[in-house]
Amino acid sequence: MNVNLQSLLYDADERYLKSGEIDTFKSYTISLSQRLETYELLRDKEIAIFQPIANGLLASFSDQQPDLERSLKNWLAVLRYCATSMLQNNPEFLERRLLEWLTDIVRVHQTQAIDSAIYKGLQKQLPQILTDKQYLLLQPFLAQAAARLVTDLAPSSR
Repeated sequence: MNVNLQSLLYDADERYLKSGEIDTFKSYTISLSQRLETYELLRDKEIAIFQPIANGLLASFSDQQPDLERSLKNWLAVLRYCATSMLQNNPEFLERRLLEWLTDIVRVHQTQAIDSAIYKGLQKQLPQILTDKQYLLLQPFLAQAAARLVTDLAPSSR
């Protein structure tokens, strides 16, 4: 459940929700059907999203096959966790469940160039699969992941 909604319901344990609190709850529940549709589409189209990216990267990173495979697996996880975070509208879920440990793996294996290329590929592929509204729901979570896995680890930011 969304952390803000959970907190809202916890705080209203012995009282009714106030008008503003109800509006917050309504806003989340109204967007929930869009979030579910987006989640299901990402789940169902995962191969269609990643296959063109993988094919494109083979030429650029053919000499780094193990790193390429690792990065693709990592970004599959990133997209899955972004989808779950989007479903919950909870960036903390993405941060704590994935990015806290994955950032170290990317740093150790020094795959930032591959990760950057995958992220750019996702930015091209996802708008072809998702509607504009769906992409806008997912995009903040992808940007959050890219900020940690690509931008924060770039050689110029050290």
